[in-house]
Amino acid sequence: MLPDLTFVLGGAASGKSAFAEQLVVSSGKSRVYLATSQVFDDEMRAKVDHHIAQRGPDWHTIEAPLDLTPVLTDLSTEQICLIDCATMWLTNHLLAESDLHSAQTALLQAFKNCPAQIVIVSNEVGHGIVPENALARRFREAQGRLNIALAAQAELVVQVTAGLPMVLKGTLT
Repeated sequence: MLPDLTFVLGGAASGKSAFAEQLVVSSGKSRVYLATSQVFDDEMRAKVDHHIAQRGPDWHTIEAPLDLTPVLTDLSTEQICLIDCATMWLTNHLLAESDLHSAQTALLQAFKNCPAQIVIVSNEVGHGIVPENALARRFREAQGRLNIALAAQAELVVQVTAGLPMVLKGTLT
């Protein structure tokens, strides 16, 4: 049985989303996919459509690029929610010039108030070189802080590398 909050992180194309989807499916609960990406071009639309088709009809997909609180509040204990991903959510707030601290605080509080189990996916960005531009450095620092906060609040933290999960906190049953 999964805890109330599970945090799955890894590098780009590491298998983290597929692993998170497997966790959600194995729960046996009604599945909600909370998508944080925004579609701005045909390439992204094709990618989103492919992922929706790949997941299949047993998922209810909700697009929420910025404010996740209303969706999380409306969920029930019979549901499990996969949020994919915290990295896109943060990027959306950064580009919208939101107050990142307030947005992060609201997100973490929404997790505490959510009646459903949550699995959230995020990118680990701390393994690369220091970016050469200010916006990229600001993003990397903000993502690192968000990941630290998510890991602190989650009861289960799993890092996925090359499709292989490694439990960092809690127990995977």
